Amino acid sequence: MTTPPRRRLVITVCPQEPGLVVLPLTRGGRRRRLGARAIARHLSEMAAERGLADLVELRNGCAGGCWLKGPNVSVAIYPATPPGERPDHVAIAWKTYVATLADLDALETILEENLQP
Repeated sequence: MTTPPRRRLVITVCPQEPGLVVLPLTRGGRRRRLGARAIARHLSEMAAERGLADLVELRNGCAGGCWLKGPNVSVAIYPATPPGERPDHVAIAWKTYVATLADLDALETILEENLQP
């Protein structure tokens, strides 16, 4: 069986959009109130804890959904960068979580469903 190609994520969280979402960080965990800054911080921490820091980049910026209740997140998916090469800047896929974060079972879902091909 061949190993699926690795992906690199650029996750954008808009710190300007007001609103909170209530969900656990991990499945089965305690539900907590999360604003945009907390979401970005926890996603970054989760990526580092899982050894994925080289594949996950967090940015503050427009995630789409202006004027909709936030927080809102957008994920651009790129092929992983081979060692010694420059990263590709043409996305192979993308996903937005505009006004839908509360529908997730946990915040970790953002990493899990987007790193899998």
